[in-house]
Amino acid sequence: MFTRLAPVLSVLILTGCLLAPSSADAVRIKDIGVIEGMRENQLLGYGLVVGLENTGDRVIGGQFTIQAMMSMLNKMGVNLVINPIQLLTRNIASVMVTAKLPPFSKPGMTLDAVVSSMANANSLKGGTLLLTPLKAANQQVFAVAQGPISIGGFLGGTGGPGGATVVKNHQAAGLVLGGAIVEKEVSVDIDSWETVSVLLRQPDFTTAIRMVEAIEGTFGKGSALAVNAGFVKATIPQAFQGRVVEYIASIESLDVTVDSVAKVVVNERTGTVVLGEHVRISTCAISHGNLTISVKNTLNVSQPSAPLIGSSAGQTTVTPDVQTEVKEQESRLIVVDETVTLGEVVRALNAVGVTPRDLVAILSALKSAGALQANLEII
Repeated sequence: MFTRLAPVLSVLILTGCLLAPSSADAVRIKDIGVIEGMRENQLLGYGLVVGLENTGDRVIGGQFTIQAMMSMLNKMGVNLVINPIQLLTRNIASVMVTAKLPPFSKPGMTLDAVVSSMANANSLKGGTLLLTPLKAANQQVFAVAQGPISIGGFLGGTGGPGGATVVKNHQAAGLVLGGAIVEKEVSVDIDSWETVSVLLRQPDFTTAIRMVEAIEGTFGKGSALAVNAGFVKATIPQAFQGRVVEYIASIESLDVTVDSVAKVVVNERTGTVVLGEHVRISTCAISHGNLTISVKNTLNVSQPSAPLIGSSAGQTTVTPDVQTEVKEQESRLIVVDETVTLGEVVRALNAVGVTPRDLVAILSALKSAGALQANLEII
């Protein structure tokens, strides 16, 4: 029983060791926080993919693909006199194009664009994305995307009745590597900054105070202020006026010991359990047992005992034989002493001898009983 839980709990011990508070485990400020004003911007656009090999949008469900194609052809001076439905030859597909505009991007720089099918295309393999403007939330165009699509897989086989289809990777989305060209930059004038604001990715009062102490230890007393648990403001010294980039690089390289609340995260769907460094268990008694119910259905064939003669009414019948068996695993009541380290918590849970999926139920019961000194988060 112990060996089934040992691999998972050994990982938990390693996690606790890596999070132990010591100067050797300090992390850089750039790894736990971001500078306010330096962020990515989401871009979005609607486009058409052409050049597909009969794997594009179908007539039913792809009406907006026809409208987009008609609009594109009209802008190019092509006036059609045929039924628009006839245009949808399954060699074209409607897609949504997304990209991330990094901070300090300049016109002419290239970005990767993600292309995702909107309608019922089977595959975007071999397709080419046509010129697609990419807009931000303010509806301004910041990039334009175009180019061949890479999906890193294939769709093979004929399918249909009597046919088989082999699919590798997801075929309805792909990537245009370097296919988006930046047309407009997001202006960030850092030379005029007088302060630098650091936003913590995981807000914590203790970590914020330690960050202030690290900055003050390098640039002097009063050079930083913790506004709240997730916001630290640092004043740019006179010596760094006009050299804001150098000052930000100096701040980002400072080491800070990160603190966090005691938390247990469980994923009941997969049986994954992760324990944080500060998790503790109060003295308690634990008993856990499993109840297994098995139902066995056997079909018996019953035939007439005498031979069938003339118009005899005898006939062969199938009679079900249902057997239900209930097994309850024997369990012991184990006393778990109060723990003071993560290693002791792991050893105490190992002593119960349960599987990771059973451990989820035990941790939930410990939290309800008030014996688990940590936040229990179920995802």
